[in-house]
Amino acid sequence: MAPIHMPSALSFELIAKCSVTKARAANLRLPHGEVPLPIFMPVATQASLKGLTPEQLEDTGCRLCLNNTYHLGLKPGQTTLDAIGGAHKLQSWPYNILTERSFQMVSLLKLSKVTEEGVRFLSPHDGSPMLLTPEHSISLQNSIGSDIIMQLDDVIATTSPDHARIEEAMKRSVRWLDRCIAAHKKPEIQNLFCIIQGGLDLELRRQCCAEMVARDTPGIAIGGLSGGEAKDAYCKVVDTCTGLLPEKKPRYVMGVGYPEDLVVSIALGADMFDCVWPTRTARFGNAITSSGTLNLRHSSYASDFSPVEEGCPCVCCRPPEQGGLGITRAYIYHVAAKETAGAHLLSMHNVHYLLTLMKSARTAIVEDRYPAFVKGFFAKLYPERSKYPEWAVTALKGVGVDLLVN
Repeated sequence: MAPIHMPSALSFELIAKCSVTKARAANLRLPHGEVPLPIFMPVATQASLKGLTPEQLEDTGCRLCLNNTYHLGLKPGQTTLDAIGGAHKLQSWPYNILTERSFQMVSLLKLSKVTEEGVRFLSPHDGSPMLLTPEHSISLQNSIGSDIIMQLDDVIATTSPDHARIEEAMKRSVRWLDRCIAAHKKPEIQNLFCIIQGGLDLELRRQCCAEMVARDTPGIAIGGLSGGEAKDAYCKVVDTCTGLLPEKKPRYVMGVGYPEDLVVSIALGADMFDCVWPTRTARFGNAITSSGTLNLRHSSYASDFSPVEEGCPCVCCRPPEQGGLGITRAYIYHVAAKETAGAHLLSMHNVHYLLTLMKSARTAIVEDRYPAFVKGFFAKLYPERSKYPEWAVTALKGVGVDLLVN
C-alpha cells in the first residue's frame, strides 16, 4: 500500500513553460538555499569536486552539487559524519547537496548478488563483504545531511537482453522505495526522491511512473539511463516519463552531462541533471565550448594565445583586468595531462560552461524563445546541418522544433 502523503522539505515554483516544447523554468527552494531550474549538478563524489576547492565551486555559481552515499559511508564513515554534523560541515559547503544512491560505484566493484534484502558487494577499501539495504542507505544519508536523498533502487543496464530481470528490478525498486520511506528519519529537512526504472520498455516505465507518483515523494528521478543505450531510445524514455509526472515537482534525469543531451532533455520536460564528465574530461585536457569539445593537448594549440573560449566569463578565461586569470590555450597545452594545474583550470571552465548553458536555457524559457535557443545552440555546435545528430533532430521534432527548418 502506497503512503498517502510524504512530508516535503522543498518548495517548487513553476515560473515559465515553453509554448512549443515541454521545457520548464522553476525555482527550487531547498534547506540550504534556492536553486534555479533547469540545473546541471557537478559531482563531488567523495565530498570533493576533483580540481575545485569549495570556494571555487561556489564562484562558478553552483548551488547544488552531488556527493556519493556509499563512498562517504565507507570513508570517513557514519560515526565521523555524525560527530561533525554531516557533509556540509565536512566539506565546508554552505549550499545544497544531493546524495546519489551509488550504483555507479557498486558497478565498478565485484557485485556479487542482488536479493530482496539488498545488494552484496566487496568493500573498495579492504575487500570485505558488505550489504547495502534500503534502510542502511537512508540511515547513511540521514547522517550525511544532504538536502536531497535518493532511494536505493535495483539498476539493470538498459542494454540487457533479460527483460524478465528488468521487470523484476523495476518492481523491486518500488518495494525498496516503500522501505526507504519507512526508514527516513528526517523528512522535515531532507527530501527523498524516488527513481523510476524499467529499462527501455516504455510500458514498464509507465507502470513504474504510476507506482512512484502514488508515493508522493518531494521529487522524482528518471534512472537507469546513460548506460550505453541508443540516444533515440533514451529520448523516448525521458519523453514518456515526463509526460506522466506531476507538473509541480522537480524532474531529475540521472547521469546526463553532454551539452546536446542537456538541451534536448530540457525540451523533453526534464529539470535536473548530473554527470562526472566535465571534470573527468578536464583531466584529459579537454575543454567544453559552445563549438564543441577541444583537445587542448593537440600541438595546434601550442602557440594559441586566445582564451579557452572567447567571451567566456569563467575565472579561467576572463582577462586579469576583469578579475580573471586570463589563461590561454597555449598554457593549457603546456600543462594539460602533465601538471595538476591543467586539470584544475579546465575543471573550473567546464563546470562554469555547463552551469552557464543552463542559465541561458532558463532565460530562453522565461522569455518563451526556447526553440530559437535550441536552433542557435545546434547551429554553433554543428556548422553543417548535415552533421546534426539524427536522434536530436527526431526527438526535438517530436516536441515541435524542426532543427532543419529556419
